Amino acid sequence: MSSKIAVVTDTNSSMSVEEGKELGITVIPMPFFIGGKEFLDGVTLTQEEFYERLKGGEEIHTSQPSPEEVMKTWDKLLEEYDEIVHIPMSSGLSGSCGSAYLLAQHYDDKVQVVDNQRISVTLRQSCLDALELIDKGLSARQVKDELERVKFESSIYIMIDTLEYLKKGGRLTPAAAAIGTLLRIKPVLQIQGEKLDSYSKTRTFQGGKEIMIKAIKHDMESRFGCTDKCHNVHLEIAYTDSLEAAKQFEQELLEVFPGYEIVMRPLSLSISCHIGPGALAVAVSKKI
Repeated sequence: MSSKIAVVTDTNSSMSVEEGKELGITVIPMPFFIGGKEFLDGVTLTQEEFYERLKGGEEIHTSQPSPEEVMKTWDKLLEEYDEIVHIPMSSGLSGSCGSAYLLAQHYDDKVQVVDNQRISVTLRQSCLDALELIDKGLSARQVKDELERVKFESSIYIMIDTLEYLKKGGRLTPAAAAIGTLLRIKPVLQIQGEKLDSYSKTRTFQGGKEIMIKAIKHDMESRFGCTDKCHNVHLEIAYTDSLEAAKQFEQELLEVFPGYEIVMRPLSLSISCHIGPGALAVAVSKKI
């Protein structure tokens, strides 16, 4: 008889606690500190409140779920399930994965922590992939091994509207930010694996979208073997606070990639904190 396996992630997956419940995934809300007070993503802090306070210049610090919160979640699930597949955001972008690894040592292999270098919509897809693999009869360990085997089979490209938040977070020097702002530069960043890297730059919003479409088309064709009649990848859009811009981008993507069902979700607040409002992203992950 196969084990009963639970899938756990956090709100860095661009999934809310409520959406997770609907899908059969346990979602731990990520904590944030604003003015020294703790808030929980989607529970005591909405997307709208987050951006209002971010734009208002308040200091927002990201954090990670406490060990007690993680263990409490696991303990409760293990009353009903035999094993757990825990999928946090990439270890290259947060310490929550390393913390979960350490905690899992006390659970006698009942908790398998997956580090497949994903974030936001690609992390969400990994959780859905985990459910599919479990339905096929794989054990928690086998699900972990499979998700980590395909960890580099995804890409995200993010266009940033303002350099202010990269400067605030120490990821850009004030001088470089000042020059970039003067020249109206909008950087396009890439997450392919564990790092957030510079990919290109543009001076217009439309130019940034064209760069991202070209980049994702190249990845789909050269890395994932997509042709006009081959839909072997998931195509996704993530955005910070402008759903309208995301919907417009969706139409532009569908002109290039007709027939795709594009998933659209808000970018995780942990990333948004560092890149600010007005950002837009496109992502692709290969189907398992």
